[in-house]
Amino acid sequence: MPRIKSAKKALRQSRTHAAHNRTLRSNLRSSIKKVRSAATAAEAASAYAAAVRVLDRAARTGIIHRNAAARQKSRLARVAKTKTA
Repeated sequence: MPRIKSAKKALRQSRTHAAHNRTLRSNLRSSIKKVRSAATAAEAASAYAAAVRVLDRAARTGIIHRNAAARQKSRLARVAKTKTA
């Protein structure tokens, strides 16, 4: 355990940030699952739009890498497109 005041504060901050990032990552995964489990084309389209917003926000804030977000968006677009066909 840290003994120095600044190290104690850094530990508190890192725990808070880790909890926040865990929540964001969980929401991200949930939004991706909603696209994949959508039954109709309309559900898939709205879920895809929501997932893109979440992915872009996660990439912008550093939760995931921007290329990883682009790759996920590409894959989800392909899934959403097959739901419409």
